[in-house]
Amino acid sequence: MAEDLVLDTAIRDWVLIPLSVVMVLIGILRYFVSKLMRSFQAPDPKIVKEGQVIIRARNLRSAANFIPARAFRARRIYFSNEENGLLHVPKGQTQNAQAQMFSDPNMAMDMMKKNLSMIIPQTLTFAWVNFFFSGFVAAKIPFPLTQRFRSMLQNGIDLSTVDVSYVSSRSWYFLNLFGLRGLFSLILGEENAMDDTQRMMQMGGFGFDPTKSLSAEKDGLDIVQHEWVLPKFEQRAEAVLRKLVK
Repeated sequence: MAEDLVLDTAIRDWVLIPLSVVMVLIGILRYFVSKLMRSFQAPDPKIVKEGQVIIRARNLRSAANFIPARAFRARRIYFSNEENGLLHVPKGQTQNAQAQMFSDPNMAMDMMKKNLSMIIPQTLTFAWVNFFFSGFVAAKIPFPLTQRFRSMLQNGIDLSTVDVSYVSSRSWYFLNLFGLRGLFSLILGEENAMDDTQRMMQMGGFGFDPTKSLSAEKDGLDIVQHEWVLPKFEQRAEAVLRKLVK
């Protein structure tokens, strides 16, 4: 049977609260450091144009049923025509995003700066937590959990008799690392609230390839089954008015 522990208030004052405050301050400091390290680069007009075309085609696909069938077919031909459609990408013009990154030193430098601004603070913070706060039971979750959460919540504590709802100091560090997105969105703004999970996913990427998005949007627009819904709304409105008149 799992044992219940009595948490010392000194652990709350000297482990839980300082660790949470430090994680928030490091996140804010890392945002401003990465902002200072970011080099200004004028956007490529071709990429901006292709991005706007993708947005327009996506809006057409989502609102296709609110325009007549003839108007939708004309717009779809305008976007997905095999000769001069905006979404059509000739086979010889496809570009490799990895080659594009290596050919542009500014893009490679920006990616390296982003990775360093993420890896170095995390490494130093984890070493600080592991050295000073390792082995503490910092908090308890106020609801029961299954045994599958033990490895996630009790990292650094090798006691199977402790209830799963107790959180170790090292696990509290990871919970703050991946769970402060909402707080950063309030402090720094929604567009600056990218969490570390998304940054880790982007570390393996080599840039944005608009040709793939154009092809995917063209395929999605070609398979849309158009069904004009406005006549149905007119029939519903007419039925409602008839009921009111009666």
